[in-house]
Amino acid sequence: MRDWLDNHKNDEVRTQMYYAKQGIITPDMEYVAKVENLDVELVRSEVARGRLIIPANVNHRNLNPMAIGMASTCKINANIGSSALASDIDGEIEKVDVSLKYGADTIMDLSTGGDLDAIREAVIAHSTVPVGTVPIYQIIHDCGNDINNLTIEAMLKTLEKQAQQGVSYFTIHAGFLLSMMPHVAKRKMGIVSRGGSLMASWMMHYHKENPFYEAYDDILDICKKYDVSLSLGDSLRPGCLADASDEAQLGELKVLGELTLRAWEKDVQVMIEGPGHVPLNQIERNMKLEREYCHEAPFYILGPLTTDIAAGYDHISSAIGAAVGGWHGASMLCYVTPKEHLGLPNANDVREGIIAYKIAAHSADIARGRKGARDIDDEMSDARYSFDWNRQFELCLDPERAKEYHDETLPQDVFKEAEFCSMCGPKFCSYKITQQIVEKHPATMGSK
Repeated sequence: MRDWLDNHKNDEVRTQMYYAKQGIITPDMEYVAKVENLDVELVRSEVARGRLIIPANVNHRNLNPMAIGMASTCKINANIGSSALASDIDGEIEKVDVSLKYGADTIMDLSTGGDLDAIREAVIAHSTVPVGTVPIYQIIHDCGNDINNLTIEAMLKTLEKQAQQGVSYFTIHAGFLLSMMPHVAKRKMGIVSRGGSLMASWMMHYHKENPFYEAYDDILDICKKYDVSLSLGDSLRPGCLADASDEAQLGELKVLGELTLRAWEKDVQVMIEGPGHVPLNQIERNMKLEREYCHEAPFYILGPLTTDIAAGYDHISSAIGAAVGGWHGASMLCYVTPKEHLGLPNANDVREGIIAYKIAAHSADIARGRKGARDIDDEMSDARYSFDWNRQFELCLDPERAKEYHDETLPQDVFKEAEFCSMCGPKFCSYKITQQIVEKHPATMGSK
Protein backbone atom coordinates (compact mmCIF):
# COMPACT_ATOMS: atom_id res chain seq x y z
CA MET A 1 0.00 0.00 0.00
CA ARG A 2 3.04 2.31 0.26
CA ASP A 3 3.72 2.45 -3.48
CA TRP A 4 2.64 6.09 -3.38
CA LEU A 5 6.13 6.89 -2.10
CA ASP A 6 7.56 6.14 -5.54
CA ASN A 7 5.88 9.29 -6.84
CA HIS A 8 7.68 11.34 -4.18
CA LYS A 9 11.14 9.76 -4.33
CA ASN A 10 12.72 13.02 -5.52
CA ASP A 11 11.22 15.15 -2.76
CA GLU A 12 13.93 16.74 -0.62
CA VAL A 13 11.78 16.23 2.50
CA ARG A 14 9.68 13.06 2.68
CA THR A 15 8.08 13.21 6.12
CA GLN A 16 4.42 12.91 7.02
CA MET A 17 4.73 16.25 8.80
CA TYR A 18 6.05 17.94 5.66
CA TYR A 19 3.15 16.71 3.55
CA ALA A 20 0.64 17.54 6.28
CA LYS A 21 1.93 21.13 6.47
CA GLN A 22 1.49 21.40 2.68
CA GLY A 23 -2.14 20.39 3.07
CA ILE A 24 -1.50 17.00 1.46
CA ILE A 25 -3.35 13.97 2.83
CA THR A 26 -1.12 10.95 2.25
CA PRO A 27 -2.37 7.37 1.87
CA ASP A 28 -0.74 6.67 5.23
CA MET A 29 -2.91 9.35 6.84
CA GLU A 30 -5.99 7.91 5.14
CA TYR A 31 -5.14 4.44 6.47
CA VAL A 32 -4.65 5.77 10.00
CA ALA A 33 -7.92 7.70 9.87
CA LYS A 34 -9.79 4.55 8.85
CA VAL A 35 -8.22 2.38 11.54
CA GLU A 36 -8.71 5.00 14.25
CA ASN A 37 -12.20 5.96 13.10
CA LEU A 38 -11.12 9.59 12.82
CA ASP A 39 -11.77 12.30 10.28
CA VAL A 40 -8.86 12.30 7.86
CA GLU A 41 -8.55 16.09 7.98
CA LEU A 42 -8.17 15.87 11.76
CA VAL A 43 -5.34 13.38 11.28
CA ARG A 44 -3.61 15.68 8.79
CA SER A 45 -3.97 18.74 11.01
CA GLU A 46 -2.72 16.91 14.11
CA VAL A 47 0.34 15.64 12.22
CA ALA A 48 1.02 19.16 10.95
CA ARG A 49 0.69 20.50 14.49
CA GLY A 50 3.02 17.84 15.93
CA ARG A 51 0.47 16.37 18.35
CA LEU A 52 0.21 13.17 16.28
CA ILE A 53 2.98 11.23 14.58
CA ILE A 54 2.89 8.47 11.98
CA PRO A 55 6.29 6.75 12.33
CA ALA A 56 6.74 5.28 8.86
CA ASN A 57 10.20 5.14 7.31
CA VAL A 58 9.93 5.42 3.52
CA ASN A 59 12.02 2.23 3.19
CA HIS A 60 9.76 0.07 5.39
CA ARG A 61 7.42 -0.96 2.58
CA ASN A 62 5.53 -3.80 4.32
CA LEU A 63 4.52 -1.45 7.13
CA ASN A 64 0.91 -0.93 8.15
CA PRO A 65 0.89 2.76 9.19
CA MET A 66 -0.16 3.62 12.74
CA ALA A 67 -0.50 6.79 14.78
CA ILE A 68 0.77 7.95 18.16
CA GLY A 69 -0.89 10.97 19.74
CA MET A 70 -3.72 12.24 21.89
CA ALA A 71 -6.24 12.02 19.06
CA SER A 72 -5.54 8.30 18.55
CA THR A 73 -5.96 5.31 20.80
CA CYS A 74 -3.29 4.66 23.44
CA LYS A 75 -0.53 2.50 21.94
CA ILE A 76 2.02 0.07 23.35
CA ASN A 77 5.60 -0.73 22.39
CA ALA A 78 7.37 -4.06 22.85
CA ASN A 79 11.14 -4.11 23.38
CA ILE A 80 13.08 -7.03 21.94
CA GLY A 81 16.77 -7.53 21.18
CA SER A 82 19.84 -9.65 21.65
CA SER A 83 22.54 -9.11 24.26
CA ALA A 84 26.24 -9.81 24.42
CA LEU A 85 25.36 -13.01 26.28
CA ALA A 86 22.49 -14.17 24.05
CA SER A 87 22.38 -13.49 20.32
CA ASP A 88 20.11 -15.37 17.92
CA ILE A 89 18.27 -13.99 14.87
CA ASP A 90 15.67 -16.77 14.99
CA GLY A 91 15.02 -15.96 18.64
CA GLU A 92 14.42 -12.30 17.82
CA ILE A 93 12.09 -13.21 14.94
CA GLU A 94 10.13 -15.38 17.37
CA LYS A 95 9.79 -12.33 19.63
CA VAL A 96 8.55 -10.29 16.65
CA ASP A 97 5.93 -12.95 15.93
CA VAL A 98 4.77 -12.94 19.54
CA SER A 99 4.70 -9.13 19.57
CA LEU A 100 2.53 -9.00 16.46
CA LYS A 101 0.26 -11.84 17.60
CA TYR A 102 -0.60 -10.22 20.92
CA GLY A 103 -0.98 -6.69 19.64
CA ALA A 104 2.18 -4.60 20.01
CA ASP A 105 1.78 -1.36 18.06
CA THR A 106 5.51 -0.80 17.62
CA ILE A 107 8.65 -2.83 18.27
CA MET A 108 12.02 -1.58 19.46
CA ASP A 109 15.10 -3.60 18.54
CA LEU A 110 17.49 -2.99 21.43
CA SER A 111 20.09 -5.52 20.33
CA THR A 112 23.58 -5.06 21.74
CA GLY A 113 25.21 -8.37 20.75
CA GLY A 114 25.74 -10.44 17.60
CA ASP A 115 25.45 -9.19 14.03
CA LEU A 116 23.42 -6.06 14.75
CA ASP A 117 22.84 -5.14 11.10
CA ALA A 118 21.61 -8.63 10.22
CA ILE A 119 19.31 -8.79 13.24
CA ARG A 120 17.82 -5.38 12.49
CA GLU A 121 17.36 -6.17 8.80
CA ALA A 122 15.54 -9.40 9.66
CA VAL A 123 13.34 -7.72 12.27
CA ILE A 124 12.28 -4.90 9.92
CA ALA A 125 11.61 -7.31 7.04
CA HIS A 126 9.45 -9.45 9.32
CA SER A 127 7.55 -6.67 11.07
CA THR A 128 4.40 -4.97 9.82
CA VAL A 129 4.56 -2.40 12.63
CA PRO A 130 7.12 0.40 12.98
CA VAL A 131 10.53 -0.62 14.30
CA GLY A 132 12.54 1.72 16.51
CA THR A 133 16.14 1.55 17.73
CA VAL A 134 18.54 3.19 20.16
CA PRO A 135 21.39 3.87 17.71
CA ILE A 136 23.99 4.52 20.43
CA TYR A 137 24.11 0.74 21.03
CA GLN A 138 25.40 0.07 17.53
CA ILE A 139 27.56 3.19 17.55
CA ILE A 140 29.40 1.85 20.61
CA HIS A 141 29.55 -1.63 19.09
CA ASP A 142 31.14 -0.21 15.93
CA CYS A 143 33.60 1.81 18.04
CA GLY A 144 35.06 -1.34 19.57
CA ASN A 145 32.82 -1.07 22.65
CA ASP A 146 34.78 1.95 23.86
CA ILE A 147 32.63 5.06 24.25
CA ASN A 148 35.70 7.26 24.08
CA ASN A 149 36.20 6.25 20.43
CA LEU A 150 32.87 7.83 19.48
CA THR A 151 33.04 10.58 16.88
CA ILE A 152 30.26 12.64 15.37
CA GLU A 153 31.17 11.31 11.94
CA ALA A 154 30.80 7.68 13.07
CA MET A 155 27.57 8.53 14.86
CA LEU A 156 25.98 10.08 11.77
CA LYS A 157 27.16 7.19 9.59
CA THR A 158 25.39 4.69 11.83
CA LEU A 159 22.21 6.78 11.90
CA GLU A 160 22.13 6.97 8.11
CA LYS A 161 22.70 3.23 7.77
CA GLN A 162 19.83 2.41 10.12
CA ALA A 163 17.58 4.92 8.35
CA GLN A 164 18.36 3.27 5.02
CA GLN A 165 17.43 -0.10 6.51
CA GLY A 166 13.95 1.17 7.36
CA VAL A 167 14.05 2.12 11.05
CA SER A 168 10.99 4.26 11.71
CA TYR A 169 12.09 5.98 14.91
CA PHE A 170 15.35 6.67 16.73
CA THR A 171 15.72 7.12 20.44
CA ILE A 172 18.51 9.65 20.77
CA HIS A 173 19.79 11.08 24.03
CA ALA A 174 20.27 14.67 22.89
CA GLY A 175 18.71 16.50 25.83
CA PHE A 176 21.25 15.46 28.46
CA LEU A 177 23.73 18.34 28.73
CA LEU A 178 27.08 18.53 30.47
CA SER A 179 25.72 21.20 32.83
CA MET A 180 23.29 18.64 34.30
CA MET A 181 25.96 16.40 35.81
CA PRO A 182 25.85 18.09 39.26
CA HIS A 183 22.14 17.18 39.49
CA VAL A 184 23.01 13.55 38.82
CA ALA A 185 25.39 13.52 41.79
CA LYS A 186 22.48 14.27 44.15
CA ARG A 187 20.56 11.16 43.16
CA LYS A 188 20.15 7.88 44.99
CA MET A 189 20.59 5.85 41.77
CA GLY A 190 22.37 8.21 39.38
CA ILE A 191 21.75 7.39 35.70
CA VAL A 192 19.77 4.25 34.84
CA SER A 193 19.44 4.86 31.11
CA ARG A 194 22.08 2.90 29.18
CA GLY A 195 22.26 5.60 26.52
CA GLY A 196 22.37 8.31 29.15
CA SER A 197 25.21 6.67 31.07
CA LEU A 198 27.23 6.31 27.87
CA MET A 199 26.73 9.99 27.06
CA ALA A 200 27.77 10.95 30.59
CA SER A 201 30.94 8.89 30.27
CA TRP A 202 31.85 10.53 26.96
CA MET A 203 31.09 14.07 28.16
CA MET A 204 33.10 13.68 31.35
CA HIS A 205 36.04 12.09 29.53
CA TYR A 206 36.33 14.88 26.96
CA HIS A 207 34.68 17.67 28.98
CA LYS A 208 32.67 18.48 25.87
CA GLU A 209 28.97 18.88 25.19
CA ASN A 210 26.77 15.93 24.27
CA PRO A 211 27.60 14.99 20.64
CA PHE A 212 23.95 14.23 19.86
CA TYR A 213 23.07 17.76 20.94
CA GLU A 214 25.98 19.26 18.99
CA ALA A 215 25.08 17.35 15.80
CA TYR A 216 21.32 17.68 16.20
CA ASP A 217 20.78 19.59 12.95
CA ASP A 218 22.72 16.93 11.01
CA ILE A 219 20.56 14.24 12.66
CA LEU A 220 17.43 16.09 11.58
CA ASP A 221 18.68 16.18 8.00
CA ILE A 222 18.92 12.38 8.01
CA CYS A 223 15.49 12.02 9.57
CA LYS A 224 13.71 14.26 7.07
CA LYS A 225 15.23 12.34 4.16
CA TYR A 226 13.86 8.95 5.26
CA ASP A 227 10.98 10.08 7.51
CA VAL A 228 12.52 8.75 10.69
CA SER A 229 10.66 10.05 13.71
CA LEU A 230 12.65 11.07 16.76
CA SER A 231 11.90 9.61 20.16
CA LEU A 232 13.74 12.12 22.31
CA GLY A 233 15.23 9.96 25.03
CA ASP A 234 15.02 10.59 28.75
CA SER A 235 18.63 9.95 29.73
CA LEU A 236 17.88 11.15 33.24
CA ARG A 237 14.64 9.28 33.85
CA PRO A 238 14.30 8.27 37.50
CA GLY A 239 15.37 4.70 38.22
CA CYS A 240 13.80 4.67 41.66
CA LEU A 241 10.98 6.45 43.47
CA ALA A 242 13.43 8.60 45.42
CA ASP A 243 14.69 10.25 42.21
CA ALA A 244 11.30 10.91 40.61
CA SER A 245 10.47 14.44 39.42
CA ASP A 246 13.87 15.80 40.46
CA GLU A 247 15.97 18.60 38.95
CA ALA A 248 17.81 16.25 36.64
CA GLN A 249 14.68 14.70 35.11
CA LEU A 250 12.75 17.94 34.69
CA GLY A 251 15.78 19.92 33.53
CA GLU A 252 16.29 17.46 30.69
CA LEU A 253 12.57 17.56 29.86
CA LYS A 254 12.80 21.31 29.25
CA VAL A 255 15.69 20.79 26.81
CA LEU A 256 13.63 18.14 25.01
CA GLY A 257 10.98 20.81 24.51
CA GLU A 258 13.56 23.04 22.79
CA LEU A 259 14.69 20.15 20.60
CA THR A 260 11.08 19.45 19.67
CA LEU A 261 10.64 22.93 18.22
CA ARG A 262 13.89 22.60 16.28
CA ALA A 263 12.74 19.29 14.80
CA TRP A 264 9.37 20.71 13.79
CA GLU A 265 11.14 23.54 11.96
CA LYS A 266 12.63 20.84 9.69
CA ASP A 267 9.36 18.89 9.45
CA VAL A 268 10.68 15.98 11.52
CA GLN A 269 8.16 14.12 13.66
CA VAL A 270 8.86 13.89 17.38
CA MET A 271 7.67 12.08 20.49
CA ILE A 272 9.03 12.50 24.00
CA GLU A 273 10.18 9.64 26.23
CA GLY A 274 9.01 9.70 29.81
CA PRO A 275 9.91 8.57 33.31
CA GLY A 276 10.61 5.07 34.57
CA HIS A 277 9.91 4.98 38.35
CA VAL A 278 7.32 7.43 39.68
CA PRO A 279 5.05 7.26 42.76
CA LEU A 280 1.40 6.95 41.82
CA ASN A 281 0.56 10.39 43.19
CA GLN A 282 3.17 12.11 40.95
CA ILE A 283 2.17 10.59 37.61
CA GLU A 284 -0.54 13.09 36.68
CA ARG A 285 1.82 16.01 37.34
CA ASN A 286 4.50 14.43 35.16
CA MET A 287 2.04 14.10 32.27
CA LYS A 288 1.01 17.76 32.59
CA LEU A 289 4.61 19.00 32.73
CA GLU A 290 5.48 17.14 29.53
CA ARG A 291 2.59 18.78 27.68
CA GLU A 292 3.68 22.17 29.00
CA TYR A 293 7.43 21.85 28.39
CA CYS A 294 7.25 19.91 25.12
CA HIS A 295 4.39 21.71 23.37
CA GLU A 296 1.98 18.76 23.42
CA ALA A 297 4.24 16.43 21.47
CA PRO A 298 3.18 12.78 22.02
CA PHE A 299 4.45 11.35 25.32
CA TYR A 300 5.95 7.83 25.28
CA ILE A 301 6.40 6.49 28.81
CA LEU A 302 8.26 3.53 30.30
CA GLY A 303 5.77 2.26 32.87
CA PRO A 304 6.13 4.17 35.11
CA LEU A 305 6.80 1.66 37.87
CA THR A 306 4.93 2.65 41.01
CA THR A 307 7.06 0.65 43.45
CA ASP A 308 10.70 -0.49 43.53
CA ILE A 309 10.16 -3.89 45.19
CA ALA A 310 8.22 -5.88 42.57
CA ALA A 311 11.15 -7.69 40.90
CA GLY A 312 9.73 -10.61 38.96
CA TYR A 313 6.38 -8.82 38.76
CA ASP A 314 7.44 -5.44 37.40
CA HIS A 315 5.10 -5.92 34.42
CA ILE A 316 2.29 -5.56 36.97
CA SER A 317 3.66 -2.65 39.01
CA SER A 318 4.51 -0.75 35.82
CA ALA A 319 1.17 -1.48 34.14
CA ILE A 320 -0.53 0.22 37.09
CA GLY A 321 1.50 3.36 36.44
CA ALA A 322 1.06 3.03 32.68
CA ALA A 323 -2.72 2.95 32.98
CA VAL A 324 -2.68 6.13 35.07
CA GLY A 325 -0.20 7.77 32.70
CA GLY A 326 -2.32 6.86 29.69
CA TRP A 327 -5.42 8.17 31.41
CA HIS A 328 -3.72 11.54 31.97
CA GLY A 329 -2.37 11.95 28.47
CA ALA A 330 0.46 9.58 27.55
CA SER A 331 0.12 8.49 23.92
CA MET A 332 2.24 5.32 23.97
CA LEU A 333 3.28 2.95 26.75
CA CYS A 334 6.59 1.09 26.61
CA TYR A 335 5.96 -2.34 28.06
CA VAL A 336 7.89 -3.89 30.91
CA THR A 337 8.27 -7.66 31.18
CA PRO A 338 8.56 -9.88 34.29
CA LYS A 339 12.33 -9.98 33.62
CA GLU A 340 12.79 -6.23 34.15
CA HIS A 341 15.85 -5.60 36.35
CA LEU A 342 16.62 -9.33 36.26
CA GLY A 343 17.55 -10.56 32.79
CA LEU A 344 16.95 -10.71 29.04
CA PRO A 345 13.28 -11.42 28.22
CA ASN A 346 12.34 -14.52 26.23
CA ALA A 347 9.31 -14.94 23.97
CA ASN A 348 6.99 -15.84 26.85
CA ASP A 349 8.12 -12.79 28.83
CA VAL A 350 7.29 -10.67 25.77
CA ARG A 351 3.77 -12.15 25.77
CA GLU A 352 3.28 -11.39 29.47
CA GLY A 353 4.50 -7.82 29.07
CA ILE A 354 2.37 -7.11 26.03
CA ILE A 355 -0.85 -8.39 27.62
CA ALA A 356 -0.21 -6.39 30.80
CA TYR A 357 0.22 -3.27 28.70
CA LYS A 358 -2.71 -3.96 26.38
CA ILE A 359 -4.79 -4.00 29.57
CA ALA A 360 -3.25 -0.69 30.68
CA ALA A 361 -3.73 1.00 27.30
CA HIS A 362 -7.33 -0.19 26.96
CA SER A 363 -8.10 0.94 30.51
CA ALA A 364 -6.66 4.36 29.64
CA ASP A 365 -8.80 4.64 26.52
CA ILE A 366 -11.92 3.84 28.54
CA ALA A 367 -10.95 6.39 31.21
CA ARG A 368 -10.38 9.03 28.53
CA GLY A 369 -13.87 8.37 27.17
CA ARG A 370 -12.78 7.42 23.67
CA LYS A 371 -15.69 6.72 21.38
CA GLY A 372 -16.30 2.99 21.17
CA ALA A 373 -13.52 2.07 23.60
CA ARG A 374 -15.90 0.25 25.97
CA ASP A 375 -17.92 -1.53 23.27
CA ILE A 376 -15.92 -4.75 23.51
CA ASP A 377 -16.28 -4.73 27.31
CA ASP A 378 -20.04 -4.49 26.97
CA GLU A 379 -19.97 -7.39 24.51
CA MET A 380 -18.00 -9.41 27.05
CA SER A 381 -20.59 -8.65 29.73
CA ASP A 382 -23.35 -9.93 27.46
CA ALA A 383 -21.37 -13.08 26.66
CA ARG A 384 -20.70 -13.77 30.33
CA TYR A 385 -24.29 -13.24 31.38
CA SER A 386 -25.52 -15.56 28.64
CA PHE A 387 -22.82 -18.20 29.36
CA ASP A 388 -21.44 -17.96 25.82
CA TRP A 389 -18.01 -19.34 26.64
CA ASN A 390 -16.59 -19.42 23.12
CA ARG A 391 -17.56 -15.79 22.56
CA GLN A 392 -15.90 -14.88 25.85
CA PHE A 393 -12.68 -16.48 24.66
CA GLU A 394 -12.85 -14.58 21.36
CA LEU A 395 -13.25 -11.23 23.09
CA CYS A 396 -10.30 -11.67 25.45
CA LEU A 397 -7.00 -9.88 24.97
CA ASP A 398 -5.39 -13.34 25.24
CA PRO A 399 -7.96 -15.91 24.06
CA GLU A 400 -5.56 -18.84 24.40
CA ARG A 401 -4.84 -18.12 28.05
CA ALA A 402 -8.53 -17.67 28.91
CA LYS A 403 -9.47 -20.98 27.29
CA GLU A 404 -6.49 -22.71 28.91
CA TYR A 405 -7.58 -21.62 32.39
CA HIS A 406 -11.23 -22.55 31.81
CA ASP A 407 -10.29 -25.97 30.45
CA GLU A 408 -7.99 -26.87 33.34
CA THR A 409 -11.04 -28.10 35.28
CA LEU A 410 -13.78 -28.34 32.65
CA PRO A 411 -12.06 -29.39 29.41
CA GLN A 412 -14.92 -31.29 27.72
CA ASP A 413 -16.78 -29.54 24.92
CA VAL A 414 -20.08 -30.02 26.71
CA PHE A 415 -18.97 -27.52 29.34
CA LYS A 416 -18.70 -24.81 26.66
CA GLU A 417 -22.52 -24.84 26.86
CA ALA A 418 -22.66 -25.05 30.66
CA GLU A 419 -24.36 -22.31 32.68
CA PHE A 420 -21.62 -22.32 35.30
CA CYS A 421 -17.83 -22.50 35.70
CA SER A 422 -15.71 -24.49 38.14
CA MET A 423 -15.53 -21.58 40.58
CA CYS A 424 -19.23 -21.59 41.57
CA GLY A 425 -20.44 -24.87 40.15
CA PRO A 426 -24.00 -25.50 38.93
CA LYS A 427 -25.79 -24.43 42.13
CA PHE A 428 -24.04 -21.24 43.20
CA CYS A 429 -23.70 -19.20 40.02
CA SER A 430 -24.85 -15.66 40.80
CA TYR A 431 -25.74 -14.98 37.15
CA LYS A 432 -27.96 -18.05 36.99
CA ILE A 433 -29.60 -17.28 40.35
CA THR A 434 -30.33 -13.72 39.21
CA GLN A 435 -31.82 -14.95 35.94
CA GLN A 436 -34.06 -17.39 37.83
CA ILE A 437 -35.26 -14.58 40.13
CA VAL A 438 -36.16 -12.43 37.13
CA GLU A 439 -38.02 -15.34 35.50
CA LYS A 440 -40.01 -16.12 38.66
CA HIS A 441 -40.85 -12.53 39.58
CA PRO A 442 -41.19 -10.61 36.30
CA ALA A 443 -43.59 -8.03 37.69
CA THR A 444 -41.43 -7.18 40.70
CA MET A 445 -38.22 -7.09 38.62
CA GLY A 446 -39.79 -4.94 35.91
CA SER A 447 -39.24 -7.47 33.12
CA LYS A 448 -41.77 -8.12 30.40
